[in-house]
Amino acid sequence: MHGEYKVPGGKLVIVDLETKSDVIIRARVAGDFFLEPDEVLDDINRSIEGLSTGASHEDIEKAVTGAIPADAVMLGFSADSVATVVRRALSEAADFADFEWEYLAPEPLEPLEQMALDQVLTEEVGAGSRGPTLRLWEWAKPAVVIGSFQSVKNEVDLAGAAKYDMEVTRRITGGGAMFMEQGTAITYSLYAPVELVAGMSFQDSYAFLDEWVIQALRGLGIDAHYKPLNDIQSPQGKIGGAAQKRLGSGAVLHHVTMAYDMDGDRMVEVLRIGREKISDKGVASANKRVDPLRAHTGMSRADIQDHLVSTFGSLYSLTPGSLSQDERARTSTLATEKFGTPEWLHRVP
Repeated sequence: MHGEYKVPGGKLVIVDLETKSDVIIRARVAGDFFLEPDEVLDDINRSIEGLSTGASHEDIEKAVTGAIPADAVMLGFSADSVATVVRRALSEAADFADFEWEYLAPEPLEPLEQMALDQVLTEEVGAGSRGPTLRLWEWAKPAVVIGSFQSVKNEVDLAGAAKYDMEVTRRITGGGAMFMEQGTAITYSLYAPVELVAGMSFQDSYAFLDEWVIQALRGLGIDAHYKPLNDIQSPQGKIGGAAQKRLGSGAVLHHVTMAYDMDGDRMVEVLRIGREKISDKGVASANKRVDPLRAHTGMSRADIQDHLVSTFGSLYSLTPGSLSQDERARTSTLATEKFGTPEWLHRVP
């Protein structure tokens, strides 16, 4: 069994395991990390050997931690990351490079269609009817998108939304509200088999699934990094946030919205929670909390999107794709029958 795990902001950790009768009988940890003294690596390997193949992440981390001397120096990895890579090996996890990815270029969609299409494509991947897919979004009209578990009345000033003709919608993932004016943000979705995040906690998988975009942003000269649980940041502020949903059908949906040139002051006229976040940060404007990509690069939104796609394609296999007629029909139906209903929007009043 073979597992690999790139530590967010750290190094690559690899493990090769041999098992017999549901017990790990041989473990070999490797990677481009730094470790002193050398012989601690043998201690780590021995701590894994003898564990059950059903050992939890916590059990493995505890065993590895107990084998590491107090004076050992570990750079770029930790007992936690060793536990993650062991669980990924035991779960026969996949990596980005194991798949042929399809790219769906942005096309303007109504807000309800955006919500529905995310669910449809995730279900398609889970059913094996579609391969892993990267999709960039485009908006036909402005919208407020609240998280699956957020309260409409607590999050949205409906009068403010109506003032700017913003449709209020609810998505299937958790997380916070998205303020989406046309041309002011960059949003992408990944639809992948759940094997891609096998053996990972939700927290680990967020950073893992967005490692490629961190590389892309750094390629533009942006000092980007991931801040747990789900934020992409620069030293100047928040660039974007991620949300995720794992469906029982066997697929994971992961999407990210990054600010390109948003109007932070208008945002707080529409999002109630934005006012609270500003009030306890000692800043006069939402623009001080948000760090848009345009300010960093001076590039057009289209050029930044092209750079993101090019970076993904340089790292992994990526070919242009398209939506099938059946996917479009299902999206239209779901937009009307689920996402467009008061029952869905106000399921958390």
